[in-house]
This record gives sequence, C-alpha cells and structure tokens, in this order.
Amino acid sequence: MPEATASALLLRAGLALLAWPVYLLSFLGIWEPFCKKVFFPFFLEKISGAHEKKSKKYKQELFRNLPDFRGPSGELRLLEIGTGSGSNFQFYPAGCKVTCSDINPNFQEGLSRNMKKNQHLHYEQFLVAAGEDLRQVPSGSVDAVVCTLVLCSVQSVSSTLREVLRVLRPGGAFYFLEHVAAEHSSWTYFWQQVCYPTWKLVFAGCCLTRELWKNLEEAKFSELKIQHISVALPWMPIEPHIVGYGVK
Repeated sequence: MPEATASALLLRAGLALLAWPVYLLSFLGIWEPFCKKVFFPFFLEKISGAHEKKSKKYKQELFRNLPDFRGPSGELRLLEIGTGSGSNFQFYPAGCKVTCSDINPNFQEGLSRNMKKNQHLHYEQFLVAAGEDLRQVPSGSVDAVVCTLVLCSVQSVSSTLREVLRVLRPGGAFYFLEHVAAEHSSWTYFWQQVCYPTWKLVFAGCCLTRELWKNLEEAKFSELKIQHISVALPWMPIEPHIVGYGVK
C-alpha cells in the first residue's frame, strides 16, 4: 500500500467507515464471489461506455498500426488479456484471429453482444486465465497482445509482462492503455491515496497508485513507446493514463 499523509489516512478511515457493509461482507467471505459474478461485470459494463467515449480517439490511434505486425503467413494472431465484455473488438482489423482471456468468466452477456457486433474478426477461443499464468498459450505463438485497464488489478505486473513476452513471437507487439498513479504533488494523487484500500476492495483488486510505466521500462522490450494522457471521468480518481506499445 502506498505511503499516505495523516490527513489522507484520516479520510481513508472515514471512507472505510462509509463502506463498512462491503468490509463486513468481505470478512464473511460473501463480497468477493458476489463482486466477481454480479457487481464487477455490471459496473464494468456501465463504466466502459463512459470510458470508451473518452478514450476512443486514443485507441483508434493506438491500434492503427496493428496490421503491421501480421506474421509471415499474412495472418494477425492476437491475444487479449482481460477481454471483459470485448469493448476493444471494434478496433481490430478484419480477419484478425482473436484469442480472448480473462480471469473472470462472468462477462458472457456483454462478450456475446460485442462478438455479434464485430463479425469481421475470427474468434479462436476463450481462456479463463490470469495474466500471470498464460500456460494455455504456446510460447511465441501470437503476433500481438492487447491489455487495456487490466494491469491495475493483476497480482504481479512483472510476471504478467514476462508472460506477454513469452507468448509473443520475435518482433510481435504488446499494446496497452492503463490508468496509473498521478503526479505525487497533485490533488489527484492525494485522493488516490484516500480511496486506495476501499477502491481496491470494491473494484476487484484495482490498484490506483501503480506507476506502470516503470514496469514497462524494466521489461525487456526491444522498442517501447509510452504516452502519458488524461482520461477524465466524473468523480473517479483514475484520470492519469498511459498508452502505447512495446515490441519484443
């Protein structure tokens, strides 16, 4: 957990008090399964619409060069980590062979809807798998890996990036768009500290203060492009984002 000032700790305790029913349900072992099966899929579908409107131009630019990473056969084999309801499908080029993976298999309704909307793609399979453990995907078997709003909640960012590099073929690319920690001197970072424990509990392990650009810089990509952007959503401390791609 990140360091916090006394005032942030006081407000953090106040927020935890307001959210005491969730903490109680968590203590009783009820919240986590309810969150995984019902609350988080529902919340993510609602928030993804608002986030999509704000981030669409960045995603369009991000995925513009996806066709450049087609394999020698001319096909583009893509693995998406944390597919959720499939909001990224619309940005993938026609004929792309997509393998979906998510640690949470409870997004079927939204996923089916987006698959029907995006029949220009070939859907290979759906894997129930964490980003840190993609053993079902052979090494060097995909041309591109996509991960958006996922690295905030994986157990280990470094292990996930190692798996990304393992499954990518040489010259393949990893695409990302993630919310990150704000500048430490900013009010946004202050509120990220305040919200941190309760936010993580309520939103399925999502961490507000990860400096993910550092993890990406430490990973062994031969080429890395990172842009810091702002994607503001009302009353949510996740405005700072990074977007870009790394080449194996």
